[in-house]
Amino acid sequence: MDTTRILFVCLGNICRSPVAEAIMKQRARERGLEGTIIADSAGTGGWHVGELPDERARRHGAARGYAVNSRARQFDPDADFAAFDLIVGMDEQNVRDLERMASRPGEREKVRRATDFCRSFRRHAGVPDPYFGGASGFELVMDMLEETAEGILESLGVEREDTPRSSRPGRIAPGS
Repeated sequence: MDTTRILFVCLGNICRSPVAEAIMKQRARERGLEGTIIADSAGTGGWHVGELPDERARRHGAARGYAVNSRARQFDPDADFAAFDLIVGMDEQNVRDLERMASRPGEREKVRRATDFCRSFRRHAGVPDPYFGGASGFELVMDMLEETAEGILESLGVEREDTPRSSRPGRIAPGS
């Protein structure tokens, strides 16, 4: 398998996209594809550049065994369209923003919506931003992005791994 570089993009790069990055890195590692599947994340906005992900995203990720610890950065159209094979927007607005930034042939074709790779969440317009919500919002995002990661891997020809929920690492209960 050739190296595939995947960039996950949300608004501020502190909740959804760093979670997606961490999940993909973990899934690639579990399948022995570390170095073959390269994952990174960015935000369309630059408000949080240099910051760690939201503490709740780190906590919910850790409860499921993910290291959500990348530093926020802003999407750079010139560098990122050239460096990545697949650019995954978390919601419709992210996808529109990314497509608007595409200026060279082939760039728009690299942009996809996260839920395009889901089975049970495919009808959703995107992964909702959990920033202003509670624990249940972060848990939904984790569920959706785990499915997104599996769907991306499957689209690359990697066998799907549908882990039963009961055998996954712990979850954080709403209100935590």
